[in-house]
Amino acid sequence: MDMHSRNQYLQKLQEEYLKVRKKGKGYLLTEAEKRTNLSRKYLIRKLSIRTRWQRRRRKKRKEYYDGEVRLALVKCWQIFDYPCGQRLEPLLKTEVERLRKLKELYCSDEVAGKLKKISFRTIDEKLKHQRQVEYLKRKYHHKIHPLLYQKIPVKVSCEQDRESLGNIQIDLVEHCGQSTRGEYISTISSTDISTGWWEGEAILGKAQQRTCTGLAKARLRFPFCFKEIHSDNDGSFINWHLFSYTQKEKLSFSRSRPNKKNDNSLVEQKNWTHVKKFVGYLRYDTFQELEILNDLYRNELRLYKNLFQPVMKLASKERIGGKVHRRYDKPKTPYQRTMESKEISDETKHQLRKIYRSLNPAQLKRGIDEKLNQLYQVYQEKTKYKNVEPYKKLKPNTVTFLITQPTQFRLPS
Repeated sequence: MDMHSRNQYLQKLQEEYLKVRKKGKGYLLTEAEKRTNLSRKYLIRKLSIRTRWQRRRRKKRKEYYDGEVRLALVKCWQIFDYPCGQRLEPLLKTEVERLRKLKELYCSDEVAGKLKKISFRTIDEKLKHQRQVEYLKRKYHHKIHPLLYQKIPVKVSCEQDRESLGNIQIDLVEHCGQSTRGEYISTISSTDISTGWWEGEAILGKAQQRTCTGLAKARLRFPFCFKEIHSDNDGSFINWHLFSYTQKEKLSFSRSRPNKKNDNSLVEQKNWTHVKKFVGYLRYDTFQELEILNDLYRNELRLYKNLFQPVMKLASKERIGGKVHRRYDKPKTPYQRTMESKEISDETKHQLRKIYRSLNPAQLKRGIDEKLNQLYQVYQEKTKYKNVEPYKKLKPNTVTFLITQPTQFRLPS
């Protein structure tokens, strides 16, 4: 068989080859091998090539989570303060209907059903572009009295009780701006190790008595009793005022190792997610700013974070070779973890449940944004007539951050 005859034969064979099923194609290929003396692989490639008219357009698979689902998902993501997919997934199952009833989320029953069963991996995939659009983008030690330093035991992270309620990590967040000179506002951040329940209290200055009083005020807002407080080595905490307070209230008192932030890691995380992310890095040093911050901490922010922001707890950690593999439990809000605890009385659970049912997370988010806007307006009025040094004397990276950071807290005009 010459080349011309062989090409004619293959052209006729191709019409039949493209119509039959897999088993029939095998018979045709075997017959073609005998007649043409060509290899089977070459024949498969030759017969499978479709001409422009023979090609069939493959139908595009219909997208299940379409634009309407993505739009509703972005709305929920914004209301709950941009959580990751793992933390947003359990919220969608419980809060979608609530948001629809409160008229914060407008979507069909079909879209709501899809939101309830969407997986966290799909959530991250659908929000990938939106994350890029709304991308939200971190000083010194006092010498501690050596005798008191010895009286307060050191506890590393693994030695702290992570199961029972009332074991509190505390830290101080400074709002000093570019300079630590003079008096400025600081936030006492405290969180429960077991449930992740967080409370904050703003104080003017870092005086030992004010720190002790601020911690006592924050303690009253916790739904359970304190058993132990764990702090870093800041002189605002390691002092006779707080030590005497713990002795009087019969509380255990422990501290971290010097320069080891991982010993106080849970509250260090909250310093960013609960304080700096909202308040920013400006300098606040007036009584008016102090009142706004405390109003924010005592009302909207604590309810929003504790009742509507899931927390993932580390379940296990295993080192395999040079890599550490971490596994986390199912994301739950501090409120849910508190309600599941057997150490909470039925009366307290009833009060918490009543508060939870009366709240609108979207309204809380708007209240937070409104108070942050007030805080920034007060800051602008304060610095309007002050003689501030030219920005060119500051570090370039710091200046850019100082100028651009407050804009994310302003409400749209």
